[in-house]
Amino acid sequence: MKWMEVHIDTSPAGLDRVSGLLEELGIEGLMIEDEGDFRSFLENNQQYWDYVDEALDESMRGKCRVTFYLEENEAGYTVLAQARIAISALKKEDPSCGPLLMTLENVADSDWENGWRAYYKPMEIGRRLLVVPDWEQADAGDRVALRLDPGLAFGTGSHATTRLCLEVLERRVRPGDRVLDLGCGSGILSIAALLLGAGYAFACDIDEKAVGVAYSNAALNQIDKERYTVRAGDVLGDAGLQREMGAGYDLVIANIVADVILALAPAVQTLMKEEGAFLCSGIIDTRTAEVRAGLLSSGLTILEERQDQGWSCFLCQKETAK
Repeated sequence: MKWMEVHIDTSPAGLDRVSGLLEELGIEGLMIEDEGDFRSFLENNQQYWDYVDEALDESMRGKCRVTFYLEENEAGYTVLAQARIAISALKKEDPSCGPLLMTLENVADSDWENGWRAYYKPMEIGRRLLVVPDWEQADAGDRVALRLDPGLAFGTGSHATTRLCLEVLERRVRPGDRVLDLGCGSGILSIAALLLGAGYAFACDIDEKAVGVAYSNAALNQIDKERYTVRAGDVLGDAGLQREMGAGYDLVIANIVADVILALAPAVQTLMKEEGAFLCSGIIDTRTAEVRAGLLSSGLTILEERQDQGWSCFLCQKETAK
């Protein structure tokens, strides 16, 4: 199937007008790109990242655009013509809506929905794991195969922070371990722990979409809900979530960002067994020293510190553990 990708460049004042006009024509699935919203989002959610990719930042500069897709067929061209007429009329009626420039690209399904899959191949990680995209075939040999369909927004295992965690997990996980995965995304780390022998894992993420993604990936690996629980919520502020996840974990994992790890550090010991461990990653190198100090001041002993491609990973345990 072929699609038409349609862009309409407008102004902040014109976003609502353009969106409403398109919705009246029955056009759904609008994607809004607005620099003002982007800047506000970054400012109000600073705790979830330590840097913003320069290319992304530049791509949003001055942007105020509505994008939608139409099938490349007679019906799609009819709707496109209606949209052109309506946008042309709006341009004459309200100059505050900006340029109202409409541009068109022809794309195939694979270009905008599945094209990213071409770059995601089976990956050997550490000595024991093989991460296999669900649409690929691979002979795992004597490795443990972890099948994964990460979706468009969650971890695949290719990022250095995830690899660092997986390499520690394959050495640390023991048969029957209880594992807590904070900020689970695709579920890759907690599912890997289960495949490596853990008996049970509880995973959570602030993004509700992660619940379905992680459960789907668990099913791909024949892991049922008796061994795996996934929930959405803020682990730092959701009392209901905190009650449900409980404590007594052999291993707590947090592959998030420095600020969240620093906030978790004082409380993480209450989640662990006496001999349990805390594995944290997602720490950019410019904040490694700060996180190291925070972990130590929270009463944790650092057993291992590793770096890869400008990212750091710590494995810790309670200071009193023998």
